[in-house]
Amino acid sequence: MIGKYLEKMFSLEGKTAIVTGAAGGIGSALAKGLHGAGANVALCDINMEVLEGIKKELGDRVYIFKLDMLDISSFDDKVKEIAKISASVDILVNCAGINKREGITHVNESDFDLIMDINLKGAFFLSQAALPHMKAHGASIINIGSHNTGSVLGGVSVYGASKSGLLSLTRSMAVEWAVYNIRANCISPGHIKTELTTATWEHPERSKYLLDRIAMNRPGYPEDIVGLTIFLASNSASYITGAEYRIDGGCIAGGQPWVLESGY
Repeated sequence: MIGKYLEKMFSLEGKTAIVTGAAGGIGSALAKGLHGAGANVALCDINMEVLEGIKKELGDRVYIFKLDMLDISSFDDKVKEIAKISASVDILVNCAGINKREGITHVNESDFDLIMDINLKGAFFLSQAALPHMKAHGASIINIGSHNTGSVLGGVSVYGASKSGLLSLTRSMAVEWAVYNIRANCISPGHIKTELTTATWEHPERSKYLLDRIAMNRPGYPEDIVGLTIFLASNSASYITGAEYRIDGGCIAGGQPWVLESGY
């Protein structure tokens, strides 16, 4: 009984999902989660070796595509190819992103353009390319934002600007594409431990700095983002659009509390 109810509420069976940045820690976890909920999953990245491994792990309903987020001219043809899987695109997860930690005065134009082009411009034009394959039946766009849309660490000026732009883009999509029953929402992860952030979490001073600011006193993991992604992709979220959701262990809320003699 419970299983049937949950299946009715959250099943993605028959839907096709595009996940960019699918070779990364967060992107691969989201792709696996969507697949586990029944979706056909198109894994998109430039690292085909990692995508091949994920496909081998998951088996059926997994398709891999080499997608360079800088090659905007390829987007239309790539999305058309993906749409052939089930004649539509039902879910688009814009997860591809890069960062280079530098102080504002040390950022050069090429690094600025690269971060903006992948994190914001790429998501903009890939969503535009996907629109014709989503508008006839409705769809869910899930943009992966960042903690830096609300609270900024040093060295993330360009990255934070790109993710703040992605949040604003999410709201524009929600407003303009509601007429097609297309929903757009943004998930902004907090301090997530992945292969790329391991050095930070193993650094004695930086890890303490982060943990002091996280109420739950632990790093987040890619798997912590999967449940909300499935929910936003499902019909259960049919009246939710234009929203930002933080998965940060209570970091924005205020971090760990002071110790009070009276206790809590």
